[in-house]
Amino acid sequence: MDCLFSLFSFVYIQLSFCLKEKNMSVFRVVGGPQNYAWGKLGSSSAVARYAAANDPEHVKIDENTPYAELWMGTHPKVPTIVYETGKPLSELIAQNPSKYLGDKVIAKFGSSKELPFLYKVLSIKKVLSIQAHPDKKLAQQLHASDPEHYPDDNHKPEMAVAITDFEAFCGFKPLAAIKHELETIPEFAELVGEKATKDFIANPSKENLKNVFHRVMSSDETFIAEVATKLVKRSVEEPSLFGNELADLIQRLNEQFPKDVGLFCGCLMLNHCNLKSGEAMFLQAREPHAYISGDIMECMAASDNVIRAGFTPKFKDVEVLVSSLTYSTNPVEEQKQPPAPFPRGSGDAKFALYDPPIDEFSVLQIKFDNAGKAQMKGIDGPSIVIVTEGTGKLNQNDENISLDAFEGGVYFIAPGAEVELVNESSKPFILYRAFCEA
Repeated sequence: MDCLFSLFSFVYIQLSFCLKEKNMSVFRVVGGPQNYAWGKLGSSSAVARYAAANDPEHVKIDENTPYAELWMGTHPKVPTIVYETGKPLSELIAQNPSKYLGDKVIAKFGSSKELPFLYKVLSIKKVLSIQAHPDKKLAQQLHASDPEHYPDDNHKPEMAVAITDFEAFCGFKPLAAIKHELETIPEFAELVGEKATKDFIANPSKENLKNVFHRVMSSDETFIAEVATKLVKRSVEEPSLFGNELADLIQRLNEQFPKDVGLFCGCLMLNHCNLKSGEAMFLQAREPHAYISGDIMECMAASDNVIRAGFTPKFKDVEVLVSSLTYSTNPVEEQKQPPAPFPRGSGDAKFALYDPPIDEFSVLQIKFDNAGKAQMKGIDGPSIVIVTEGTGKLNQNDENISLDAFEGGVYFIAPGAEVELVNESSKPFILYRAFCEA
């Protein structure tokens, strides 16, 4: 009888906990790490450290393994898990969409179980492929015709917020800069060809930029390797011709991808952007870019569509890429996403809002320099929070919830939930919150 009573008590406690968990507005979740070749090795990777701290039972850091991305969201490729139940976050959301997404978000984006955004940490040791992402119309067409290479029918604008010093390619250089390179770097003109080079120098236009880019991307691989060898040699012997920074970049990336077309379509044609910790850049759909090194928070519309160009052994869809780009030539500073105030945050923390001109996501940095408390009013949509530095508390006082907030800890916040953050030490405590508010 005592055994039966104990069993009943255990089942009752577990059922009560599950019912309570299903109605909690703030709870811990577990993202999934990805081991791509370009990631930083072992514990040098923020991805590895965060993943191991948040899921120590399943993630043991191998110092010889690259840890590239930590996914946080409901994308089916790497679904985030509710920590206490071990079930996908999407299942919990589907049980009560109004509570976990909010009616406005459901009405706008049409899903009753998926977040409109995908949130990631990236740790980059080796340059990622030069790539662009389709807009909604093109994404639907590509997914319908080639679902193997384009698994989603959604667009993929994205934003990168630097955690450490970070460098990237972002958009085409100004036309005058590309003209100067064609005039002064013989290997660039040789690859592009005499007619296309003359046409561009005579008339540096978007149409002629498209032609130059197409000539580069459609060149024979043997010819690319031959000309790239001469380009790298010249960057060593005549660095002043390129500028020391560009010469160094060509040599570094050639070590990672020897004789690759990316030395031309990336190093010579795209803006080279450097961000300090806390700086951000926003990348619209149909804009070429590539991440080169550093650790970042990345947020994007919920899609995994990529059209690749260079620095990759993977599938390159040259004709789709060339035809889909906007060929805008904005300077680097216009690619950056400056932080804005966040009036719904108060207390001892500093709030910096990165709010790009799209509906799917915004990212909020919350930073404590010293001990203290801060409050955030409710947001009319779902949020995912990750701690990138320090330890503290994440409280939802209306429901008597207090969670340990530690480096690498990941948390879901339901729409409307007011949250208190506490830093109990004199050391910095930094969090990043991705959210959607229709």
